[in-house]
Amino acid sequence: MAGPPRVTVAVPSLNHARFLGRTLDSVFRQGVEVEVFVMDAGSDDGTLGVIGRFQDRLAGWRSFPDAGQAAAINEGIARGTAPYVCWLNSDDWWHDGALAKLLGSLEQHEKAPFAYGRVCNFDDATGRTRMNLEVWPFSEWLFAQFCIVAQPATLIRRSAWEAVGGLDESLHLAMDYDLWWRLYKRCGRPAFVREVLAMNRRYAETKTTSQRRAHYDEAIEVVKRHYGRVPLKWYLAQPFSVWMRSKIRR
Repeated sequence: MAGPPRVTVAVPSLNHARFLGRTLDSVFRQGVEVEVFVMDAGSDDGTLGVIGRFQDRLAGWRSFPDAGQAAAINEGIARGTAPYVCWLNSDDWWHDGALAKLLGSLEQHEKAPFAYGRVCNFDDATGRTRMNLEVWPFSEWLFAQFCIVAQPATLIRRSAWEAVGGLDESLHLAMDYDLWWRLYKRCGRPAFVREVLAMNRRYAETKTTSQRRAHYDEAIEVVKRHYGRVPLKWYLAQPFSVWMRSKIRR
């Protein structure tokens, strides 16, 4: 008989019918007791059919317009009761055993508010996979230069999530970066897992690609808020990064 859920997983979604099945399948292949809430923002592309295939395994789902990704994630996690929480965007997926490794890390590092591992980027247009080279063991100085935490490969203690109030719903692009800062400042250093745990799908329509300049601006405000100043790197790298993302969209 299955035990109580150990991890609450929120899956925010909007018109990702072509991706959602793989995402949910990766969640239910973890071998860890999970409670999964699909928070769909009113998709009209066949997403409900995909949800229907998994409905008997979901702890809950809904499909209607909402106040944005951060609000949807907060809502999904609030509906759960498990001692660990996370979200997995509906276009990403986990490698087998990812949750067990993150759980093991948090059980080993009892004071860490969250754990994170490495990810690979999957280019949806070419099918190529490349290591995300920006993920590193935690250092405040390095974290102020760029976000070294890859969101798809993270797991958070519910106690820490609730201590900081979850995601800031006023943010729409750098809300994960802001969350890691608040968890670190309030609860302590995170634990790092050196293995690749998740796949981050990249394609032209993602928010971080299609709204790169706005993403940079929001991230700069997050750094200023939590680090007290904006490292020069942000101003030097912004034009090049925005240009590169514009190439991806073509």
